Amino acid sequence: MLLAPDLLPAFGALALAVLTLWIPAPALRGNRDWLWCGGLLVACAIGKAVGVLDARGLAATFFYLALAFGARTAGRAWVRIPLLVLTGVCAFLFALHRFPGFHNPVLAEGVRGSADAAPFTLHANFDTAVAGIVLMGVFCAPIRARADWLPMLRRTAPVLLATVVAVLGAGWASGYVRPDVKWTPLAPWFLAINLLFTCVTEEAFFRGFILGGLARWLERRRWGTAVAVIVSTVLFGLAHARGGPALVVLAALAGLGYAAAYLRSGRIEGAILTHFALNAVHFIAFTYPSLVR
Repeated sequence: MLLAPDLLPAFGALALAVLTLWIPAPALRGNRDWLWCGGLLVACAIGKAVGVLDARGLAATFFYLALAFGARTAGRAWVRIPLLVLTGVCAFLFALHRFPGFHNPVLAEGVRGSADAAPFTLHANFDTAVAGIVLMGVFCAPIRARADWLPMLRRTAPVLLATVVAVLGAGWASGYVRPDVKWTPLAPWFLAINLLFTCVTEEAFFRGFILGGLARWLERRRWGTAVAVIVSTVLFGLAHARGGPALVVLAALAGLGYAAAYLRSGRIEGAILTHFALNAVHFIAFTYPSLVR
């Protein structure tokens, strides 16, 4: 087992808090914020008990919740816009692990998926998941009606397939990766963490918060949506700058695909599933994270 047994309850509760965002509408009435907020706070309480976060991490979580709700409910633009900017900056700081008080466990370090692959490290990032849950709950509109899933999947499928082929094809052609089919004991952990913590958080931020927010703000401008797509895509590429120029370009290409899935499906789930599909195929069927250079 990669995750220490005493940490399982905290990360199990965190995963459940993510899933509460999609509880079907008939199961609840009225304001649903209390459910995912309650799930998040339970996960934080368990995390505090087992040492995944301390009082500083709890304070950062409460501060971020208050900031996000304040940005959503502010009526005046001169109040709302600065709060939105602060919310976005804080989300980025959560993803970069700049808030103190979080002690993210390392599940695997210096792992090589194949002989010619660069080594990588897998973390279980509690702070990243906190940012994703808040962004999804406050600024996105998750699907809560079963009837909405199939239309979303139908609209997303062509974009998903095109994105996987285009990005991994470009990576193969450029020598960044090569086909390398494998299944290791690390795979289930990687896939679960990547879907629930990484993809949900990144899509809630780059597509739900930035692209969706900018598109609504610029909806009366002729090229408003295009500008929103470009800004979110460039930022997504730059967020991968630590991986080098090749990864920035490939991430930006992937970001275009995720934006297309988001806009075509009209749902954040389209972007999340496209993102996860690309990462899963990359991890299982190609060199991960890249060939040694």
